[in-house]
Formats: sequence, structure tokens, C-alpha cells
Amino acid sequence: MYSNKNTDNIIEIQGLSKRYRGQFALNNVDITVPVGVTGLLGPNGSGKSTFIKTILGLVRAEKGHGTVLGMAWPRLVKKLRDKIGYLPEDDCYILGLQGVECVQMMARLSGLPTTEALRRAHEVLDFCDVGQERYRNVETYSTGMRQKLKFAQALVHDPQMIILDEPTTGLDPTQREEFLDRIHDLAHRFEKSILLSTHILHDVQHVCDQVIILVRGEVRLCDTLENLQRPTQSGVRISVIHDGLRFAESLRRDGYDVQCDSDQELRINVKGSQSLQSIWAASKRESVLIQRMDEARNSLEASFIEIVSEKKHAHT
Repeated sequence: MYSNKNTDNIIEIQGLSKRYRGQFALNNVDITVPVGVTGLLGPNGSGKSTFIKTILGLVRAEKGHGTVLGMAWPRLVKKLRDKIGYLPEDDCYILGLQGVECVQMMARLSGLPTTEALRRAHEVLDFCDVGQERYRNVETYSTGMRQKLKFAQALVHDPQMIILDEPTTGLDPTQREEFLDRIHDLAHRFEKSILLSTHILHDVQHVCDQVIILVRGEVRLCDTLENLQRPTQSGVRISVIHDGLRFAESLRRDGYDVQCDSDQELRINVKGSQSLQSIWAASKRESVLIQRMDEARNSLEASFIEIVSEKKHAHT
């Protein structure tokens, strides 16, 4: 596959606006997407799909300019589409065609000759773990199979950038993990840059390097996942085998600030002269077995809820 390793941003857009029936779907948006895997997060109706479609030229923006893959946007948007793989949220297939025929057709539309298009179709279907099902008609496919088919269609022309719009919707937990593993493989083995649009926080935490949060058509946050998960205060998370609530009460008597997520999961703020050694000593004293101890981190979920809540309150 084509490698896209460089130091440039893949998307730099300024002042992007789009309205539907007088309501802003995107309101003067500035977005920079670096090389790597970027999660585009937001609640339903936040403008994620509109942003993707304007980048691809499928929806005409009212204003905005910039570059995508180093090419002038929107002036060269038709040429850009040849360099981008797109997995849409909605199904897109022609009834009566076999899976391999659908993927071959997308390769032919991208300019590949017939034989090479068929070879590439089989190659990407193998990568997407589509076996003999590729010879079945696409209307017989399950939700998971249709997602694999769309993924193969997005990859068959070996694009520089891949845009995935809600790619794991409707998948069971095993299918979701397998799909995310393939995204990780594309990014780290083939060095592809990927924009992953989703409302599923787990997917972002699993594969993304950067996070952009859209709310009501405005960018509310753009940062690395690492920064978002750094602790705002010194502390630890611990897992115990049993008696977590009793252990929490003992630690509080020792002066610790403790929150209980469950009887086995505790969050402990460590202040001043307090130390991890004293927590271990307390566990020995109380005969509570600590199974795991990790540095406390801010969850992406907490950050997301806070940002969305702030925006809701601003509109009330």
C-alpha cells in the first residue's frame, strides 16, 4: 500500500460555514488535522458528517478555504477525491452484484484497468477478512459484512487519506475490536492518515492520536489524546479483589480523598506528604489485596461530557 508518512497536516481549513434551512451545521469552523489517526467526536447533529461531506465536495460550503493533502480546497476538490478513501455512514451498494464485483467496480471508477482492479479487490477483501462471502450478492450481507465491504471499497484505490464515518455502528463487540485493529494496522503498518468520525468514545481511545470535538457546528476542543488523559491532580486508580468500600473508609480515616467507582475500583487523590507506600501499608493492615495500581487519568468521557454540557448551558 501507498505510504503517507510526512510532517504536514493533512487538513487545514479556515472559516468553514454551512447552513441548512437557516440553521448552522458548521459555523465559521477552523480545523487542522495532523498526520496520524484523528478522532472527530461529537453528539448527533454536531456537524461531523457535514464537515466530511464538504471536505469531499459532496456538499457545497457557503464559505471557507484551506488545503487538504497539500492541495487547494475547495478549488481542487474533484482531484482530491482520487486521493481519499471514504467509508460513508449509509450503505452504498448495487443490488445483484457480488461483493468482489462491488469492490472491483470502485477500483475501475478510480482508474485502474480491469485485471488490476480485480487483483486489488481480492487483496483488500483479504485484508478486511472477507472470505468466500465475497462471491455472494451484497443484498444478502449482514450489517458487519456490509461494513467490511464499505471498508474494502474505501481502500481499493490505495488512498493517501482515509475518512471513516461511524464505521463500527451496528457491529457486535468482537467485530468492533477486529475493525479497530485493522484501522490501527493501516495507521502503523502502512502509515496511513485517518479521520475517524464517531460518537463512540471507546473507538477513539483505542486507535486515535488526536481528538477534535464538534458541538453544534463549532470546534470545542482540538488536542492530543495523551494530553486529554493527563491527570489534573496527583492520584492513583486501584483495583482490589474484595472489600473496596471498607478499604476506602480506612483510607479516608488516614486523611485520603477517595472516590469509589465500585466495590473493587477506587480513585485516590494523593496530596502533600501522602505516599503510595502508605496506601500499600494500609492494604496490608486491612488485609485487602490490591490487584492493580495505575496513575489516575482524566477520562475522555469526562472531558467530552463537560464540553457538551458547557455548550448546552450556553444555549439555554
